Amino acid sequence: MRIFFEFFKSLNNFILSSSIFNLPWQNYLMILISGILIYLAIWKKFEPLLLLPISFGMLIVNIYPEIMSPPNVDFVPVWEYISKNSSVPNCPVVTILGQKFYQISQNGGLIYYLYQGVKLGIYPPLIFLGIGAMTDFAPLIANPKSFLLGAAAQIGIFLTFLGAVILGFTPNQAGAISIIGGADGPTAIFVTSKLSPELLGPIAVAAYSYMALIPIIQPPIMRLLTTKTERSVKMEQLRPVSRTEKILFPVVVTVFVALILPDAAALVGMLMFGNILRESGLTQRLSKTAQNELLNIITILLGLSVGATASGTTFLSIKTLSIIALGLIAFCFGTAGGVLFGKLMYKISGGKVNPLIGAAGVSAVPMSARIVQKVGQKENPENFLLMHAMGPNVSGVIGSAVAAGILINILG
Repeated sequence: MRIFFEFFKSLNNFILSSSIFNLPWQNYLMILISGILIYLAIWKKFEPLLLLPISFGMLIVNIYPEIMSPPNVDFVPVWEYISKNSSVPNCPVVTILGQKFYQISQNGGLIYYLYQGVKLGIYPPLIFLGIGAMTDFAPLIANPKSFLLGAAAQIGIFLTFLGAVILGFTPNQAGAISIIGGADGPTAIFVTSKLSPELLGPIAVAAYSYMALIPIIQPPIMRLLTTKTERSVKMEQLRPVSRTEKILFPVVVTVFVALILPDAAALVGMLMFGNILRESGLTQRLSKTAQNELLNIITILLGLSVGATASGTTFLSIKTLSIIALGLIAFCFGTAGGVLFGKLMYKISGGKVNPLIGAAGVSAVPMSARIVQKVGQKENPENFLLMHAMGPNVSGVIGSAVAAGILINILG
């Protein structure tokens, strides 16, 4: 009988010491949200390469918060440690005010260390390197007017900056929040780490979540601001672009941006470096590594790290939720700005420009361009807008990096 009593007592202690009875309600709510995001990533196929690592990082940190805990250092008096332990610890001895202490260090959680790449701004330029190696700038070179659509889509950044300041955020915080409107996770992380590191978690989650949820957010805005006739416009085929143009483009853009906005040089420079690896035709191994192995590894580390910042106890606050809301507004304004400028080009060109391509002016490459193609083809099955949308899409990457440089230069 005593054996059963001890067994049930041990079982009871085990259950009470588990996370089941020690997590606050906020964590359980975030676990539910992470489950919804996992569902959207796998069954609805909403950008699973981004959403799945983020949602799983969110899941694990709310079940096991210690995975994000920082390292801890304790100073224990030598006499006190020896009186309680028979062995001597393998750690340094320091003298403080004439008394000797053991400096006992405890390692932090796994994702805490992975998160340092986010915090120190290491991952974003490496992501840009991979994106550059994957990106064909030919549609932008063939149709330079695409730059205007990419620039127009950045209006969401500056409108949200004003709104955040009005709501009481400091200029630095407002600048970090507003960059979500560029729909560019790496740029949002880079800017926030420079301007307002304390907001890095919610801004990173918002930026990457909205990038992944583009198939939900953009189509209603595109349909609301355009007519069926406008959405059905077929555009002329783009001119061929020479190899010389493709090689000169990343060099010229890097020199121009670095001279005018040095604060954007890290992002734009790595983007263009990746692109020249691709276009040179002589560094296939480096180009393939940048767009495959390197980009995949950084995406895993970045996604898990960003998701793990969404701990329920810190994430579910009025301030954090207002940042998420402002980020959504910024993204919607950016999409609307691109579409409305596309409508202007439609009018000026006499109906030769499909205004839908303006929605791709946000820098979510190639997600926005694919959505433009999908919405346009739904209206007209003979419509092929993907290459036309890639021009504004890749110009949006450059535009958001330039906007980031402006914000850092003015506020940093």
